[in-house]
Formats: sequence, structure tokens, C-alpha cells
Amino acid sequence: MTCTTGGCLCAAVRYTLADAPDHYDACHCSMCRKTSGGVGFGINVPDGGITWEGAENIGIYKSSEWAERAFCKICGSSLYYRMPGDGERPDFLSLAAGSLDDLEGLTMTTEIYIEAKPSGHAFAGDTKKMTEADVIAAFGGS
Repeated sequence: MTCTTGGCLCAAVRYTLADAPDHYDACHCSMCRKTSGGVGFGINVPDGGITWEGAENIGIYKSSEWAERAFCKICGSSLYYRMPGDGERPDFLSLAAGSLDDLEGLTMTTEIYIEAKPSGHAFAGDTKKMTEADVIAAFGGS
């Protein structure tokens, strides 16, 4: 069974997932590279699928017209990328996979913004690959 708990580096923010994830995805966009220091690895969490402890230590940065990124206000650890729902589209939260206490048993299944992937990055296994246009068509935003 995979892990359902995680948090930031200093443990001021902790969380529990309602369901154990079985995979994570990779984003190569410039914003994910800048906020993660490399590739943005994320776990999609359904609306209401996470319980936070230390939520007062979560800082929010509105990184675009349609999304925000969260981090620990104490240690700076990335916590999630979120697109708030708008009535037509449900809330979308991609939890920073590295914040999970243990990633053992999870596989990477999808790479997005594949055209921005640095040529030096190579991942084992076959993944679904989506371009920026594919992502915009699937999730909205620009």
C-alpha cells in the first residue's frame, strides 16, 4: 500500500490523503521548473481528498490568471498547484509529489508541457505525453 501522509520539510504543515495515490505526473513548464527547482512532480487529489494540519503556515501565490501555488511559510517547501473550480470546472489540486512521506510503489504516468522538457532529462518507462495545447484543451486556462 502506498503512503497517504506527507508535509513540508520543517513539518509545520502536514496532510493526510483520503485515498492512497497510485501514480504521479511530471510537468516541464517553466513555472513548475522554477517553483520546484527541476521537474514539477504532482499527485492529483480529488476535491475534499486531503486534510491539512498547520494550514495557518501555508502561503498562497497566485501564479497566473487561473491558478495558485502553495508553499510552507516557514521553510518554503512547495506543497501544491491548484486551479480553483468555477462552477463549470471542478477544483483541481496537484500535490507536490515530493512532499509525500514515501513515494515507493507509485509510477510516473504522464508528462505535460512535453515541448518544454530539457533535452538532458530522460525518464525510464513509457509515459503519456501532452503538449501545452493538449493541457489547455483538457484543463482550460492559457
